Amino acid sequence: MEIEEKDKNYLFHPMTNLAAHEQTGPPMTVVSAHGSTVTDRAGRDYLDAMAGLWCVNVGYSHPEMADALREQTLKLPYFHAFSSMGTDLPAQLSERLIEMAPVPMSKVFYGNSGSDANDTQAKLVWYYNNVLGRPEKKKIISRRRGYHGVTVLSGGLTGFKNLHDGFDLPLPMIRHVRPPHGLWEREPGQTDDEFATALAVELERFIINEGPETVAAMIAEPVMAAGGVIVPPETYFPKIQEVLRRHDVLLIADEVVNGFGRLGVPFGSNAVNMQPDLMTVAKGITSAYVPLSAVLVSDRIWQVMLEGSAKYGSFGHGYTYSAHPLAAAAAMKNLDIIERDGLVAEVARKGELLSELLHAAFADHPNVGEIRGRGLMAAVEFVESREPLRPFAAQGAFAGAVYQGALAEGVITRALPAADTVSFSPPFVVTESELERMVAGVRTGLDRAVEAQRKA
Repeated sequence: MEIEEKDKNYLFHPMTNLAAHEQTGPPMTVVSAHGSTVTDRAGRDYLDAMAGLWCVNVGYSHPEMADALREQTLKLPYFHAFSSMGTDLPAQLSERLIEMAPVPMSKVFYGNSGSDANDTQAKLVWYYNNVLGRPEKKKIISRRRGYHGVTVLSGGLTGFKNLHDGFDLPLPMIRHVRPPHGLWEREPGQTDDEFATALAVELERFIINEGPETVAAMIAEPVMAAGGVIVPPETYFPKIQEVLRRHDVLLIADEVVNGFGRLGVPFGSNAVNMQPDLMTVAKGITSAYVPLSAVLVSDRIWQVMLEGSAKYGSFGHGYTYSAHPLAAAAAMKNLDIIERDGLVAEVARKGELLSELLHAAFADHPNVGEIRGRGLMAAVEFVESREPLRPFAAQGAFAGAVYQGALAEGVITRALPAADTVSFSPPFVVTESELERMVAGVRTGLDRAVEAQRKA
């Protein structure tokens, strides 16, 4: 049986149309990868303009990562962290993360994915308020288009209807507000600052209507990733945070995509003037070589957690793989490489080139509504008409066609949900010529999509 047949017959794929996959199987089977290039079973190379899922930051098959993992595997492949048990590398990594954090933090809790980390965040927020004697203060505000995971709790925090349908989500304590997506949410003539003010005013009204005594936290990506690479106005988070502080609502920064240099600065919070009480990191912490997530807890939260020991005894939360030494080894080496090779500064420099290339290739196209991004994280949103501004009626189909056309050119991008948007998030080690080829491949994909639409 061919690999593709085995895949079709036995593998349950995430984020996939199951009925379609049952008929067609995988469009490609990747068997190797180096740098920014992945190779399929037929021997064809593809430039990965998405670094997997926003995550292979130091590039594929880095020999130093392989060496670090082999060395740790032969030394200590696993031990648990339950009941105060310690291992060396997770302790060292925790110190490093606290020192790196964009705002003062106190402790680090480890998991396996951004989804489970955001579940942990919710449990910490609820525990915090229970210790403080505020059992009603449990609601968590997220934003439409925000992506925070797919577990039972985090799937509800994620602001996409298609991730709720069929799963009885979101849970009843989750609420959603408008995102700072200027293309569609801004009123005509509004400046960035006026738009930010309007969203802050809406948030305050929302909290007051819900009852501030019931609202515990708000979770937000500094720059939204899967929601469309949405960069907020400069004054958005300062205004939002004023509202949250007034009503004693905690702020959780979801840095899963933004963190560790993706925007050309160490963390997304640095880029958007965000001052979170809690932070979630994953993906770039190991460049996805080994699954790892981390929750960073501020001292304000930690001191209340300590009080909880007297009330509840042992902290009743954790995973078999929490503080996994192999994952910690991957994270330490990954961060070494990023720091030693100056990759965050490289992201800033290459991000400027990517922006120039995207504007040169797409800015004048009648079906391009907006080009946006920061660092090596960018998006092109397609529209049926620019004047008047009008989205495609069959949402997502056009971007899907662009994606397929680019794939035929040997470029892997991603058609994002809830829009007609394709995104770019290449490895930090991408070369300038590879960026040029990525943008050219997607532009050819756009031309093919337009031609197919014309013939339909």
